[in-house]
Amino acid sequence: MSKRPWPFVLGGLLIALLLAGVVSNYASPHPDGLDSSLLKGCTVNADDEITGGSCPAQQAKEHELGDSPLADYGVRGVTNDFLSTGLSGVIGVLLTFALGGGLFWLARRRGTGPAAADGATVPAGEAPGTARANSAG
Repeated sequence: MSKRPWPFVLGGLLIALLLAGVVSNYASPHPDGLDSSLLKGCTVNADDEITGGSCPAQQAKEHELGDSPLADYGVRGVTNDFLSTGLSGVIGVLLTFALGGGLFWLARRRGTGPAAADGATVPAGEAPGTARANSAG
């Protein structure tokens, strides 16, 4: 097995980009379980607007980030819904990949100690050339 993870990582990234950019457009437009449970007790019309009754969804407010560039699974300013949803997914995957990759890179760099003269890695906090005391004897 190859010790290089790049083909696996790039393959996963390509699959995630494909799913986010294309397949996400074919997700169900109907409300999920939380949305539908919040509408219990109310009557709604074909446009999902509340027309009567009493339900928790009537107390819903606009989110503070509702006018952000990637709000509502789309990109503000892109009028084509298919392109807007796909582009939003692709941007989200790339941002997540960059953030996760950066955190892994930092953790990896922090976890290794200085290199010894013979090329072996010395545990962090130990100077190269020092020997550990053997506690077995």
